[in-house]
Amino acid sequence: MEETLLYRLIVEHFFTVIGFLLAVFLILKIISEHRRPGGAISWLIAIIFAPYIGVPLYFILGGRKITKKINRKEPLYTTPNTKPEQPVKNPIERVLLSSGMPSIRQTFSTVFLFDGIDAFHKLIEIINHAEEYIYCTTFILGKDETGFRIINALAEKAKQGVRVCLLLDSLGCLTVTQKMLHPLLDSGGEVGFFLPVLPFRRKWSANLRNHRKIVIVDGKISMIGGMNLSNNFMGPNPSPKRFLDNVVFLTGEPICDIEQVFRSDWYFTTEKELPEPNIPSFLTEPNMNTLPGRVQVVASGPDVPEDTLYDAILTACMEAKERIWIVTPYFVPDEPILKALTLQARAGLDVSIILPQKSNHLIADFARGPALRELLKSGANIWFYEKGMVHSKLLVFDRYLAVTGSPNLDIRSMYLNFEIALFHYSPNEIDAVSGWIYQLINNSRKVSVLPEKTFQIWMENLSLLIAPLI
Repeated sequence: MEETLLYRLIVEHFFTVIGFLLAVFLILKIISEHRRPGGAISWLIAIIFAPYIGVPLYFILGGRKITKKINRKEPLYTTPNTKPEQPVKNPIERVLLSSGMPSIRQTFSTVFLFDGIDAFHKLIEIINHAEEYIYCTTFILGKDETGFRIINALAEKAKQGVRVCLLLDSLGCLTVTQKMLHPLLDSGGEVGFFLPVLPFRRKWSANLRNHRKIVIVDGKISMIGGMNLSNNFMGPNPSPKRFLDNVVFLTGEPICDIEQVFRSDWYFTTEKELPEPNIPSFLTEPNMNTLPGRVQVVASGPDVPEDTLYDAILTACMEAKERIWIVTPYFVPDEPILKALTLQARAGLDVSIILPQKSNHLIADFARGPALRELLKSGANIWFYEKGMVHSKLLVFDRYLAVTGSPNLDIRSMYLNFEIALFHYSPNEIDAVSGWIYQLINNSRKVSVLPEKTFQIWMENLSLLIAPLI
């Protein structure tokens, strides 16, 4: 009996020592790797005060960058690190170029759609006109009329010999079954699931999600935005549950950079190389019949060494002279961006934040409270849209920059998700985005004060502490 007790003590001591060493290792790793104090503090608290929960949770959720390099090819035009012939005066472009992003490109047409029915029919139209290939990435594929209609449209093109590659995020499409995908797979289409959630494969992650929404047809036209392929976002018919959201359909040079992002994600997921794209002739020939736009493609996420998108947005906040308009479903900025916004509001700029009164994530609604109160005290304008869920992600800085795409203005999008954004520098494109935001403001309620009851404050602080982990 004494031997059994001794054996038990030795085993318990062994696991205690191992657990302690793991905790010390992770604490040092967090201190050396995490740049955000909020995220680092949250993980340190979890590991120190609840090590049996915090240590395994960090192994599942804590990683922020992919250590194994993703095979990336250089863009089809000038390489990101090539110095432009003329000095770059735009500070945002300089920041992006220094991070390895491609240059500003010329668009031949840019169409902003803020209606889910219009977006759905336009998407089906470009799919039906495909002749060579269709590349598609989505975070959510709905098991509804919208999802099935799109799968059937893709399957029909695959039957005609068009190469169809559909990339789905494993968490966002967790309920998608092989049965749903059978029409596409049986027609010769290809489907990849990005980073499985469970550790049954060599590449997996429960935390790092592909939040990009990309459709490319024949290298000629592309769709980028916040709309998933689900009835909550777009569809052939009206839906009372549909979110307010937007997408951008564009043609021109930026498509090559967008396609490069998809090719990289597809290779990382499937380890299959896609054929080198042929540059359409209209991309190399001047077109005198269109008013060119100027767009820079910005990809961010664990596959990018720097926090590129975050750095560019922070720079834009500091460079603004007149207005900063932000539309986002989830507003959980970190300290530097919040500080920049409050200082600009105190300096007299029009800092306006437009949010859904109630989003589809309760924790995010609580977590935004402290930042909104600080902005209100600084003189910023806070608007709540009360008629439904706003899922659009839009930013406007003066009349020199508008940002569209998939990223929210929260910690997850800025630091953890794979995202893609378009930086629009043309006044006509900026005006199109600003015009829709202005209409949204006119249909929203201006907030002058937020409740400060004890339970509300307690929930906000708890949600804010959890926010960097989710």
